[in-house]
Amino acid sequence: MDNLAKNINKTSCTARLGFRATLQQEALLRKAAKITGRNITQFVLTSACEAAENALCDQKIFFADDESFQAFEEILERPAQIKPNLRKLMKNRAPWEK
Repeated sequence: MDNLAKNINKTSCTARLGFRATLQQEALLRKAAKITGRNITQFVLTSACEAAENALCDQKIFFADDESFQAFEEILERPAQIKPNLRKLMKNRAPWEK
């Protein structure tokens, strides 16, 4: 998927979007746009495109030929293996939990 959120070019934008927001939402968006060095349109469009791309990532369809799909199924059917490094990693607290 193209990363549209990072490729917003003002000169190529021809479609127009409109929406309503509360005064608090507008203030929040303006503040966030300002601290990121973008105008509100750039900030909202970039943020909306990033959210849209993330939402669509879970909806991808993957195609595989018969041989690749068979290999994939075999991997899924294997018994779980203990991975010491993964176990060690999972015991660590996430950085935001510290």
